Amino acid sequence: MLIDSHVNLHAPQFAADREAVIGRARSAGVELMVNICDRISNFEAVYALAQDNDDIWATAGTHPHEAKDDPDLTAETLVELARAPKVAAIGETGLDFHYDLSPRATQERVFRVHIEAARRTGLPLVVHSREADERMGDILEEEYARAPFAILMHCYTSGPRLAYRAAALGASFSVSGIATFKTAASVREVIAAMPERRIIVETDCPYLAPAPMRGKRNEPAFLPYVVAELARIRGWGRDETGERTTDAFFNIFNSISSG
Repeated sequence: MLIDSHVNLHAPQFAADREAVIGRARSAGVELMVNICDRISNFEAVYALAQDNDDIWATAGTHPHEAKDDPDLTAETLVELARAPKVAAIGETGLDFHYDLSPRATQERVFRVHIEAARRTGLPLVVHSREADERMGDILEEEYARAPFAILMHCYTSGPRLAYRAAALGASFSVSGIATFKTAASVREVIAAMPERRIIVETDCPYLAPAPMRGKRNEPAFLPYVVAELARIRGWGRDETGERTTDAFFNIFNSISSG
């Protein structure tokens, strides 16, 4: 079983052929996908795909890039959205100090609101972190000390120090097509050291197409390339990698039935 834990199928890049993209994913062996909410205003479109497709689930959240558009977001709003039966996680949320498209203080405030919603709902928190390793580690540790919550470090490309700190909190890690990039040796080193029972896979489509599809619009049908690279890095067989990542997925996304 292959599961794409992070897709953006509601994105405008798929407007012309969304159903064909979903069909190709199924033909490639992808049996389940999680459609990620990038901003609260898009939740309806994100969730509609989950409603219309048995093999698609959804999340509720606001990406750090978009935090500026919803600076007064409350945990209550997220908890209310998460009551929808096919919401499987809170996020995508976190810190992005590379682009700084939202003020850092706003990013942090909105991130902490998502953490509180994850606590209240018991759903995993889908975390985005870019060039914010120290602050991310500090916030996760501070908030976890207050009360625990389930953490998924999505599309992990940060350093080994943050990986160690997050792993100590029980975090899971998601591997994307970046692992296949020639320039990503440091990412592969971290993947090789991740907790073996807490690794899942994703495409983050339409972004980050894996080799040999670099330069193309990414889609869930390309997930087998990510799985193959993870298998190579970890020294696992292809079937074993599918089994391991499936088990790890249902461990973190435990509101979704594996049956």
